[in-house]
Amino acid sequence: MVASGSKAPAFTLRDHAGNTRSLDKILERGPALLALYKVSCPVCQLTAPYLERLSNGSIQVVTVSQDDEAATRKFEQTFGLTAPSLLDRKEDGYPLSNALAIDHVPSLFLVEQDGTIALASSGFAKKELEKLGARAGVQVFREDENVPAWKAG
Repeated sequence: MVASGSKAPAFTLRDHAGNTRSLDKILERGPALLALYKVSCPVCQLTAPYLERLSNGSIQVVTVSQDDEAATRKFEQTFGLTAPSLLDRKEDGYPLSNALAIDHVPSLFLVEQDGTIALASSGFAKKELEKLGARAGVQVFREDENVPAWKAG
């Protein structure tokens, strides 16, 4: 997996509507957390609500689904995701997943505005999500929630 400190690979992916978005365009708005996932992944399902909470902060969250439009829309509806979403599909050869050399989902990459990867994480890591929340100015976890410290993707 591409490590922290590396340059993020350039990419252009399409969204549900067929519009394309490139990393350069995303970063024009500031740092971005790229969250790659698969709808059938239980750890991705665990992570989804916390990504939504992060999306209400100062870091833009862009979810990247490895599934088709219909499955991705259903996942977003089920888990209340409102962050922008892109498709990194099998029929396209998973271009972003392969460029980032991921082998598990969820995989999270915080990309700074200059294109440097500040965080590269695989699976569910509560401490890393807490750090992202602190940077974004949002509380990711509530005190009454029983959240595991870590889960493999």
